[in-house]
Amino acid sequence: MSDLVPLAADLDQNKVTPGVLGFIVFALIGGAVWLLMKSMNKHMKRVDFDEGPEPAASGETGKPAA
Repeated sequence: MSDLVPLAADLDQNKVTPGVLGFIVFALIGGAVWLLMKSMNKHMKRVDFDEGPEPAASGETGKPAA
């Protein structure tokens, strides 16, 4: 354990970096977002947004009430 003390002394106390683990987590989050966007685009292509006129309810003639 005392062999690691000189290695720790060489580190700059004012510099903090995320390291390899931070990069891996960031890459995983980016990959997950990419897969979610790809899935969302596939689902949005299946949606039909064409709206037709609403059918008139029985008994209505389409005239406004006076």
